[in-house]
Amino acid sequence: MQKLNPKLLSTLNDDHLRNLSWMEQSNADVLVHSNEIPHGYVVPVHSHRRTQLLCVFAGVVLVATARGRWMIPPGHALLIPRGLEHSVEMYSDVSMRSVYILSPHGRAEASAPVVLEVSALAHHLLADAIRLKDEEGDGRREDLVMALLLDEIERLTEQPLGLPFPASGRLAALCRDFIERPVPGAKIDDWARRLNMSRRSFTRFFREETGVSFATWRQQACIFACMPRLANGEAVTTVAIDAGYESVPAFITMFKRMLGASPRTYFTARQATV
Repeated sequence: MQKLNPKLLSTLNDDHLRNLSWMEQSNADVLVHSNEIPHGYVVPVHSHRRTQLLCVFAGVVLVATARGRWMIPPGHALLIPRGLEHSVEMYSDVSMRSVYILSPHGRAEASAPVVLEVSALAHHLLADAIRLKDEEGDGRREDLVMALLLDEIERLTEQPLGLPFPASGRLAALCRDFIERPVPGAKIDDWARRLNMSRRSFTRFFREETGVSFATWRQQACIFACMPRLANGEAVTTVAIDAGYESVPAFITMFKRMLGASPRTYFTARQATV
């Protein structure tokens, strides 16, 4: 992780606390906020009384909770339920916009995080809402924009960019190491041996901890680990080879199976939206 100088880190932490205080003190049903945050900053673990839609306009962020991690590339947003403790790590310089919703209706009733693809309309409405909140006016246009934005949020498409994460310390450590250094051909027997478990016991334990099979988690984790580099424009060939794939077509096939398009098509579409 990139290290920030102490002065900048202190300023970013102060900004975070000020934003939390502003949210908690406001009685408005919907709030919007804009952030430009440098690579390497980690928003400390926190929660809020509002449901948050965290939208990434540029860069890649990782939102982590006790039981899962969600990678948010450009053109996507994470719906974070009210009261859920989470941290936010910047995997590059990031431009974020957030919607904070007080009323527990529609998607704001969510009990678990979900990644959503931000439509062009939602993108423009949110940008307009951010601009209008700082302008003097009668508030009528702002109300109309907010109402349409909330309606559009209900229509956003879900994307499978969440990664289940185990609660067990030893297994969690193996999973973290895998994300840092993905190995597509990692074997169940190797992981079971490292935890001093039989193959059958490990298979059962892994599913109990994550809710998915080891093979499924491994595929998702590989995509998860590669997303920041792909979003930053690195060549698919380089990323695939560094991730341990024997061939680029194999990597592209796995990517398409999970996200419905090749890496090039996927990220070109995302950048066009933002």
